Amino acid sequence: MPGVMRTRPVAALLGALALVTMGAMPGLAEGRFEALLEKFGKASAAEDIYHSNGRLEAQTVDAATKYAGRLTSVTVREGDLLTAGEVIAQMETSDAMAKLNGAKAAVLRSRAAKALSEATLMQAQSTFDVARITYERAVKLHESGTTAQSVLDDATNTLNSAKASVAMARAQISDAEALIAVSEAEEQQVQLMLDDLTIRAPLRGRALYRLHEPGEVIAAGAPVVTMLDLTDVYMNIYLPAVVAGRLALGDEARLILDPIPDQVVPARITFISPDAQFTPKNVETAEQREELVFRVRLTVPRALLERFEDRIKTGVRGIGFVRTNPVADWPAHLQVRIPD
Repeated sequence: MPGVMRTRPVAALLGALALVTMGAMPGLAEGRFEALLEKFGKASAAEDIYHSNGRLEAQTVDAATKYAGRLTSVTVREGDLLTAGEVIAQMETSDAMAKLNGAKAAVLRSRAAKALSEATLMQAQSTFDVARITYERAVKLHESGTTAQSVLDDATNTLNSAKASVAMARAQISDAEALIAVSEAEEQQVQLMLDDLTIRAPLRGRALYRLHEPGEVIAAGAPVVTMLDLTDVYMNIYLPAVVAGRLALGDEARLILDPIPDQVVPARITFISPDAQFTPKNVETAEQREELVFRVRLTVPRALLERFEDRIKTGVRGIGFVRTNPVADWPAHLQVRIPD
C-alpha cells in the first residue's frame, strides 16, 4: 500500500527521545513508560499491538447557496442518502429569469445589427463597383484627351469615397460580431446564475442537518444542508510518543465498534499528528488526560464503505488497534471479520 515504506513521521523523533530517556534512567523511566503503555492499551499477549478508545467520524460538507435570495423549496430530510448532483433545494428564480430574457433580447439585437451591417456592406460594395468602372473609363478618356482633368478628379473622389464606405461597413460587421459575443457571454452568465439557484448535493453522502426552511431569505454562501461524506470515515485515537513514533502512514489498523463487537473492521493509518496534545476529555479518565499523546487517524477503506454505506453511523464508539511492527501477524482475535 502507498505510504507503507515512507519515512516514519516526526513523532518518531519524540519516541526515540523517550526511549533514550528510558535508557538513561532504567529504573524510574522504564517503570513510568511501562505504566503509560499499560494505560494506552499495551497488549499483554501481543507486545506489538496497542489500542485506544475513539469514535467513528466522517468529513462534513456544506451544500450552500451561491447567491442571496429566498428559498422556495427544500426537498431533503435529515438522514436521506443523497447522490452527487441530486437537487436538494431551490432558490427563487423570478429575478434571474427576467435577466435571462433581457440577455436573450440583447443577443437578438446584436445579431440584427450584424445583419444590417452586412446589408450596408453589400450596398457599399455595389457603389464601389460602379465607382471603379466609372473611374477606369475616366482614365481611358483622359488619356485619349477626350475628357477634362476635372472629370477624372471627380471619378477618383467618388471611387475613394466608395472604398471608404466598404471599409466602414466591414468595420460595422466586426463591431456587431463583437457585440454578439458579449451579449452571448452575458446570456451564458445569467444562465449559470440561474442554474446555481438550484442547489445540488456536491457529493454522495447522507444529509446530517437541514439548516433552513422554504420561505427563508438567506445570504450568499449560507449553508442549506450539511452532509456527511460516506467515502471518508475514520476514527481518531491518541497514543504516546513511544507508540506513535513507530507507526507510519499506510500501516494497517483494526477497529472494533461497540454495536458490533464480534466484527473486526480493517483500516489504514492516514494521519499522524506532528504535535503532541493532552488526551481529549471524552477519551478516558482524568489520569490519562495528564499525559501528552499524538492523534492518529485510522481510516476505513473506501471500497468497504461503499458496500455498507446504508449502515454507516458516525458517533459510534469503539476501539482502534495499531501494531508497531508492520510485518507481524495480527492475533486471531483481530483478524478481519466483516459480514458478506
